[in-house]
Amino acid sequence: MLPANATPFKAPLSPPDQALIAKAMETRLPPGRLLRTLTPLAGDASNRRYYRATVAGGPPHSVVVMQLAEPEGFKQSEEAMSGSVHQISELPFINIMSHLAKANVPVPTLHYYDQSAGLLYLEDFGDVTLAEAVSQAEAQRVESWYKQALNVLVQMQIDATTPADPGCVAFHRSFDVPLLMWEFEHFLEYGIAARGGNPLSSEDATAIRREFENIAELLAGQPRAFTHRDYHSRNLMVDGSRLGVIDFQDALMGPTTYDLASLLRDAYIQLDEALVDDLVGYYLDQLAERRFVWTDRAAFRRLFDLTSIQRNLKAAGRFVYIDRVKGNPKFLADIPRVLSYVKRNLEKYSELETLRKHLSPHVPELQ
Repeated sequence: MLPANATPFKAPLSPPDQALIAKAMETRLPPGRLLRTLTPLAGDASNRRYYRATVAGGPPHSVVVMQLAEPEGFKQSEEAMSGSVHQISELPFINIMSHLAKANVPVPTLHYYDQSAGLLYLEDFGDVTLAEAVSQAEAQRVESWYKQALNVLVQMQIDATTPADPGCVAFHRSFDVPLLMWEFEHFLEYGIAARGGNPLSSEDATAIRREFENIAELLAGQPRAFTHRDYHSRNLMVDGSRLGVIDFQDALMGPTTYDLASLLRDAYIQLDEALVDDLVGYYLDQLAERRFVWTDRAAFRRLFDLTSIQRNLKAAGRFVYIDRVKGNPKFLADIPRVLSYVKRNLEKYSELETLRKHLSPHVPELQ
C-alpha cells in the first residue's frame, strides 16, 4: 500500500517551551542535571526541528532535542512506503532505533520522549557530519572514514536483518516494484515535468517507463536486507572515533545495493572513481568475511550501477519537490552532481541505450 506521494508543506514550527525542556532536564535525566542553554541547530529537509540543550552537572553535557511537526505526526513517513498494513503503536524512529541498538549499530540513545509535547531528548553526536569531515581531509583519511561507514553498513545489513523482528516496522515494508516505480515517477513528475516545464511525449514516456520497470523488477527480485533508505554522508555523524547513524526512521527491507549506492554515489560528496571501485571491493570483502559471498563481482557491480541510477534519479526529483512543495531550494545545487552519476552509468552499459536515448533530451545534464 502506497500513501500519497507528497507531504503537505507546513509552516515553520514555533520554538518549544524552554521551561518545559528545563523541567525535563531536571526530572528525566540523572539527578543534578540542569538546563544551561538551548540553541537551534541546522535542520534537514523534513518538517522537524532540532535544538542542542547544554546541561550543567553532566554527563551528559548536552542533549539534542528533536521537535516533531505534530506530537504524533512522525508515525507517517514523509516518504512513500510499500508493504503490508502494520499497526504502528509507537514512533517509527523509536521503534527502529531500538531494533538497531540491539544489533549494536551506533544510533543515539533516547533519554526521554515527551509524547504530548512531541519532543525527543537524544544523545548528542555533535555537529560534524561525514560530509563535513571528508571535505577537507587527506585522501587516506577519506578512505578510512568510508571503510568505517561500510563496516557499519555491513553490520546493519546482517545483524539487523537476521533474525527478522516482527515487532520492528521496517520488516513490514519493502522496496518492491510499486515503490521503486513510485520513486522513478517522482523523478518524472518533478525532475522533468516540474523542473523543465514540459511533459514527456507519449513515445518517450512509454519507452522510459518500460526501461524503469525493467530496473525496478531486477532490484525488487534481489535478496532483501535491512535498508536505512538514506544512508549518506549527512546522516553519518563523526563522533570521536565512531560514526553515529541518524535519520533511520524510513528504514525498510530492500536490496543491499540501495544503501551502498546512497553512500558511494552521494548527492553531497563526489568520490574519486578509483576510490569508489576500491570501496565496492572492500564492501564485498566485508560481506565475505561474514559468509555472504558474491562470487560474480561483475554482476554485483552492474547491480550497484543500476541501483545508483534509480537512487540518483529519485534524489534529483526529490530535490525539486523539496523546493517546489516545501519552499526549500537549498538542495537544487546538488542536482547536477547526482545526474552526473546517472550520465556515467547510462553510458557505461549498452543495454541502457534506449533509456538514455529517450531520457537525455529532457534532462540537460544527461546530454
